[in-house]
Order: sequence, then C-alpha cells, then structure tokens
Amino acid sequence: MLASLLCVLVILGWTAWFAPKPPVNAPKTNMPGATAPSTSTDSGTSSPNTPQQRTNSTVSAAAPASASATGDSQERTVVVENELYRVEFSNRGAVVKSWQLKKYRDDSKPQKPLDVVHAQAAQYEGGWPFSLAMNDAQMERAANSGLYKVSSDATTLSAPADLTFTWSDGHLEITKTFHFDHSYVVNIDTSSKYNGTPVLAGIAWRGGFGDLTVTNPAPVETVDTFYSENGKIKTFNYKKLESPEKWGTTWEGGKTFVGIEDRYFVAAFLPPVDALSMPLETRYWKTYHPIQVDGQEKAEAIPELAAASSADRMELRAYVGPKDYDDLKAMKPPLNGLVQFGWLEFIADPLFHGLKWLNKYIPNWGWDIVVLTLVINMLLFPLRISSYKTSLKMQRVAPEIKQIQERYKKYKMNDPRKAEMNKEVMAVYSREGINPVGGCLPMLLQMPIWFGLNTALRYAIELRHANWMWIHDLASKDPYYILPVMVGLSTYLVSKMTPMTSTDPQQAQMMKIMPITFSAMFIFFPFSSGLALYILTSSIVGILQQWYLNRTHPLPASAKPTRAKK
Repeated sequence: MLASLLCVLVILGWTAWFAPKPPVNAPKTNMPGATAPSTSTDSGTSSPNTPQQRTNSTVSAAAPASASATGDSQERTVVVENELYRVEFSNRGAVVKSWQLKKYRDDSKPQKPLDVVHAQAAQYEGGWPFSLAMNDAQMERAANSGLYKVSSDATTLSAPADLTFTWSDGHLEITKTFHFDHSYVVNIDTSSKYNGTPVLAGIAWRGGFGDLTVTNPAPVETVDTFYSENGKIKTFNYKKLESPEKWGTTWEGGKTFVGIEDRYFVAAFLPPVDALSMPLETRYWKTYHPIQVDGQEKAEAIPELAAASSADRMELRAYVGPKDYDDLKAMKPPLNGLVQFGWLEFIADPLFHGLKWLNKYIPNWGWDIVVLTLVINMLLFPLRISSYKTSLKMQRVAPEIKQIQERYKKYKMNDPRKAEMNKEVMAVYSREGINPVGGCLPMLLQMPIWFGLNTALRYAIELRHANWMWIHDLASKDPYYILPVMVGLSTYLVSKMTPMTSTDPQQAQMMKIMPITFSAMFIFFPFSSGLALYILTSSIVGILQQWYLNRTHPLPASAKPTRAKK
C-alpha cells in the first residue's frame, strides 16, 4: 500500500510540474479539414479497414448557380420533446443547442435536468452537435453558419415528429431531416450537393459531451470518443486525440458504429435498421477552450467526433441517452459493450442483474446490496466452516511449526537447508490433514466478487444518484467517510474473533494493519460506497457466523510436538 501511494504521488507530482501543458490561447480554427485544399482529385475507394480519401467538388465563386438560394431571414429556435428528452435546435446551421435528458439530474446545486451539450465550449469554438464535417473548410463554414429554412412554423413539437432544415447559397445545397419517436433514437437523413454533385458531409458532435457538473474527476477525464470495428470497441480519451488538421480529406472506414461517451451517457451514430451491414466512416479530434482553475486560465481539451456513410444521401441513427445495459443490449447492433464492466463482466453482469431483480421487490438500491450480500454470504457459509476448521487445526500445530522454524531461522532463504524446513512443515500438515490454503479460500472467492461488484456499481446508470440513508450516490465515495470507518472497525473485530493460524509476530501485526488498509482504500481510492456497504454487511454477517462457529466448534487441545530427527 505504501509503495502504491508513493507511485501515485510521483505521477501526480510529475504531471503537475513537468507534463507538457496545452496552449492557453488555443486556436479557434477547429473544423476538420481546415487546411485541406478546396480542389482535389478523387483518390478512389479503399477497403473497409483502411482510411478512405474523399474529395469535394471545386469551390468556385465564378461557377454558375445550379439552384436558387434557399434559407431564412432570421435566426429562430425549435424545440422537440417527448417523455425522455427536450432538444433545442437552431436554424443557424441546423444544429442542436441543448439536449436535456428529463429523467436525469446533474450534480449542480440545486440540481437541474441534465444537458449533455456543453453550450459554453460550443459557443467558444463555434461548433455544435449535429453540425456538418466536410473536406473543404469553406463549404463547412458556409453549411454550419447558414440560416436554414425550417419545415415547421411551430416553436415546439411533440414526438413523434419530423423536422426538416433546408439551405442553399445557389451552389451548395444542404438538407437535414430528423425523425423523432418515443425512444432515445433519432433518425437522421442528410443530403449535401455542390452544383448538383453529391459531396461527402458527416454528422459531427462538437463542443463536448456529457455531465459538465461532475467535479471528481474533471468532466473531460471521463469523455471518450469510440468506434466499433470487427466486433471490438476502441476508445480514445482526449490524451490520444490530435488536432482536426491531421485528417485533411481522410476518413476512417469500416466501422460498425461510432460516437462519444462519458461515464454514464452516450451519443452513438449507427447505420439504419434496414442496412446494418453498411460500414460507417469516422473522424475524431480535439480542440481547446479556456477554463478557470484556482483563479488561473487554462486550456481544456474538447473531444469531438464525426460520422459519415457515403457521399450520396446519408441515413444514420443517433442514440443520445443513458448507458442502460439492457436497453443498449437490445439495440441493433448491440451497444452494451459501452457499459465498461471490463474483463470481470462474467461476474459483474450477474451481480448487476441480481440487484435489478431485487430492486423490483425492494425499491432501494442500498437495501438491495444488503440483501444480495446476505445471500452471497449464506452461499459461502459452508466454505467458511471448512476454513474455520482448517484454522483450528493450524492453530493446534502452530507451536510445533514454530519449533521447526526456530531450528532453521539462522539459514538464509536461498540456503538449500531451508528446503528441509519446508519438508518438515508439510509433513506436519500432512499428518494432521491440513490444507495450508484452505483457510484463505473464502477470501479468495470474495475478491473477484468485490472487484466485479465495484465495476457494476460504478458504471451502471441505475446506481447513479441512488440514495441510501445518508448517502446520495452509491456509485461514488461516502462523502462523510462513515462507511470506511465502519468497514475498518468491523474487519478488525472479525480478525480478533478468528483463530490465528500462525505464531509469526509479523503476520499478527499484518492482521492488525489490514483493517486500517481497508478504511484507507475507501478514503483515497475511487471505490464506490456501494462496495463499502457490501463489505460492511459481509463483515457484520462474518461476526455473527464467527460467533456461532466459536461456540459450536471450540478450540481442540494442543498437539504435543514430535521430537525431530537429527
């Protein structure tokens, strides 16, 4: 534990004083392909797993107009809402200015409906969700700043509803159609032409994403762009992203779905349901915007992403909502891999669904954890009995083992005579029918349960802001550190009640320090308070079980040590 803490301090110190800092006065030229030439030749079509080169038609002011100019004379907003969300569009660029998820609150005080659009960052860089990403910077600026004509005169629409934006300057023609229903999925139909020729235009999510009010860790630390390819999801946090200029006219093809996410929410772009095999193309990059930290201005990264399908009429689906495991698993293609249960998913998944089943009958996630803990500990009780019997046997032969160790303590660890000591110790264990690792079996089985449950609690949207007694978020740390202290006390009491299997004073000292280590883990590391509640309940159950075992299985008489052979 001490070594781990020292490593963390060294890393934090290096980051604070020596790590390279992004420029405070970040450039505001944030559009992908800003340095791309306005005239290029078609590079052909590549294989689905290699970057594709796409080009636009030449932008020429002297070219004759192929269509009449279309647009609006003033900026206006249109709101679309259903029971799940409230989306505010602006006809300037036909972009989203706000996307509120009605069933979720942010961490501000007082809490407000969660808005996954970062308006301040988007306003600073001039890029909003559902803007267009094009190969030509001039076209892109025109398409994202034009005043679009809206298909509806109403200021508010209720889903199911269709909303169409059209704009043209006589050369570039853009049409965006959005279809809303009663789910978190929005269907997007986009057409982009220049002088009548289709040009590639991807749908971008700019300006940042997710819950901006989270304080620990900083919001940007939890935001990743991602794509799925060949059944595997690859994520990129802001440290892995580069500036938008690196893309030029390149798009990465062969993707099943792409998007941007934070710990609990996601905006994913997918192909239409009737064309699931259609590969998507993507770009992902970062820009910067200034923030105030301790009274000083610093540059914070803004991860961004764009998705495209082809240069002709582009149809996509966009899922903007919570990372609900079951809902994402029901999507086509499935998106449940975005819930980061990690390599212990085979443990985290059944524990999580066990909690969901209990929540149907006990509508409080804290008490669900308590009940789940009771069930698991009762299932493991036979192993605890076996472990206790092993502990009693080891305690009975402990004086004899100590005598053997005393005879060989003058030899170094690499001395061949140490092997003789191990043989004598194992002979005693064999004579008494003792399995040396038998006493550790319940703990070894609990460890993967702890890690799997912690993963399930930290990344399951259901546990976000879940209340239990004085705790208001079971997925985060106990703000008052009551649970960590109680975990330390209960763990110490269990260790005092359990028979010692060794007379080694160092091991005895380690057993005294372990409860303090447990408490420190939940104070300094981002373990969920739900896990602390699980371990506390396990310890209380362990105290009762140990009291029962101590009464029903008293300590046997000490065995007489056998005289060792010379």
